[in-house]
Amino acid sequence: MERRRMTTRKLVALSLLAAVMVGLQVALAALPNIEAVSLLVMVYTVVLGSGVAYILAVFVVLEMLLWGVHTWVLSYLYVWAVLAALAWLLRRMESRLGWALLSGAYGLSFGALCALVYLPVGGWRMFAATWVAGIPFDLLHCGGNFVMALLLFRPCRRVLALLWERIEGEK
Repeated sequence: MERRRMTTRKLVALSLLAAVMVGLQVALAALPNIEAVSLLVMVYTVVLGSGVAYILAVFVVLEMLLWGVHTWVLSYLYVWAVLAALAWLLRRMESRLGWALLSGAYGLSFGALCALVYLPVGGWRMFAATWVAGIPFDLLHCGGNFVMALLLFRPCRRVLALLWERIEGEK
């Protein structure tokens, strides 16, 4: 998607991909820290490149409209960008296990990444207390991300690549 013209069709497609992330997050909300957002951020990054920045911005705005604004918004401004950057660096990786390990490690570190927003307010103690309190959820996040990426990364990447090819080919 780099260095190509942004058409209305592409803009709508990117917006719909952000909406898919929100919809899947809401659909899985009853399961503690089991989510498809991490998988989709990785797939979107690998297939769409810099287009993921637009998707993440729309995703965060939709999340704020849905759930309100609190300290989690600050962390959402960078946590998904961290995963996108890692996925971009590893975009040529073909290993299912590699993507699953990345996604699992990200899930395990998610609580620590989100707790960073408490450093300026409460220092290392507040950061540590927030992070440690969330470790059981991080473990679930790790397991869910690992399994989801192991099973779904390749097929999702293949389907999105085909769809994006069609979108780019249509005038």
